[in-house]
Amino acid sequence: MAAAITLRVATSAAAEGNEQLTARTFMVAPGASTPSLAELKAGTGMAKLATVAAPEDAATTPMEVVGPAASYGKRATTPAAVAPAQMGAAPLTFLSPAAVSYPEPARMVTLAECKQNLAGASQVYVKSRFAVCTGLKVTTVWEKQSGAVGTSTYTVYVRGTVPKEGDRTTYFDYDVTDFTVVGSTGVSGLKIGLKGGIAADWPAAATPVTSKTLPVTKTWLEMQSNPHFTHSVRYAPGQGTGAGAADVVAAVYQPEVTSTLPAGWVGESPKTGKPFMFAPRWDAASYLRNSTGAGNPANKGGAAFSMIATLEYSSKPGAPEQAVAEHIKQAFANPKATKPLNALKNVPGDTIQEPLHRLFLDQKRLDRNRAVSVRECKRYWGANYTDGGKECDEFPFASTYEGSAIDEYDPHVEKNNFSVQPIPGDQNGAGGTLLRGFYNANRIIDGLEDGFIVKIN
Repeated sequence: MAAAITLRVATSAAAEGNEQLTARTFMVAPGASTPSLAELKAGTGMAKLATVAAPEDAATTPMEVVGPAASYGKRATTPAAVAPAQMGAAPLTFLSPAAVSYPEPARMVTLAECKQNLAGASQVYVKSRFAVCTGLKVTTVWEKQSGAVGTSTYTVYVRGTVPKEGDRTTYFDYDVTDFTVVGSTGVSGLKIGLKGGIAADWPAAATPVTSKTLPVTKTWLEMQSNPHFTHSVRYAPGQGTGAGAADVVAAVYQPEVTSTLPAGWVGESPKTGKPFMFAPRWDAASYLRNSTGAGNPANKGGAAFSMIATLEYSSKPGAPEQAVAEHIKQAFANPKATKPLNALKNVPGDTIQEPLHRLFLDQKRLDRNRAVSVRECKRYWGANYTDGGKECDEFPFASTYEGSAIDEYDPHVEKNNFSVQPIPGDQNGAGGTLLRGFYNANRIIDGLEDGFIVKIN
């Protein structure tokens, strides 16, 4: 909780000798720099605020959102802050290929982590598909006819999490923090409002169950004393759509912050701001964890946030998947040098704009991806390319729609826009094990409504 603040308060025009009291409120990014009272009195502060204040049509949809929610609102052009790599932090020579497993994603994000990662230009922090946060800073300039006499600021952080595997409940933790007051203000009568709810969902007939903790409105001092609120949202299974009985429900969860001026102060009131939205998703896909609910059908499936996930491979010496990682690194860095030859090759999977999409339900297409890859390995390295225990490694993976046979299914794509290379079979197997673990741990569903990228460490 913020330390107690001694306030110089003007609560009415009468208190100031009937001089007109005005206040202007600005909603800005958590990390935005706001002007000092001295700058405001000097006449330069308002121009500074105008450059950082969010316009009415400001983006509130993270650029990493996938699925139906990606079309909601205005999409950001600045990428989210992301958590540091989990894989490849140290050589893994002590692990046999059969023993490798993909790290479980983080399911919690602390307020301190949220603050730290939103201290710069980013307005969204993605720790994992189960832990995301955003925020909004609210700055009010308090003025008399002679000019600015005070400023006040507070910041609202919202953390979205899915704390438990096999639990369909998503939680949104609101924290109102960093209260600051400079000069003469009316903050003792200022009211702060918090609201959050489903702005859109697909299918529209799906019905969520939400907790009653929001909306809430409190005075500045009351909010300082009790600055934390948790709001929960859950969709029961059986309301979704999707191939293979995936039972997918996608939604937009939109937080709102309102700031209402006290009596006697003139200005836009209430002023409403919208932090970046969240894109929660629920599924009960048969090929993902908890597909039966462990004996409780009402809780089958799980939840995640519809954000592009990142598969990490390590190219460090001793990493079980080292050869796989080095192959992918070459495919990204110098695709034209990879096989099959193609002077226009531009292998997807390394940017948010060109993600990969999981292929699971169409076994025939998956097998065809694999067959085309093996054909090309034989073409360039001969029928004996498997000597010494080697296997044909392909990228994009056979288990993606971007796999080697994509041009047989989509005539508009570039042919031979993939890479194959013989690598040691044990490392190829380790890469496959990690990939399957990644799919399951991150609840990656089949189809173009989900997506992921690959990073090599």
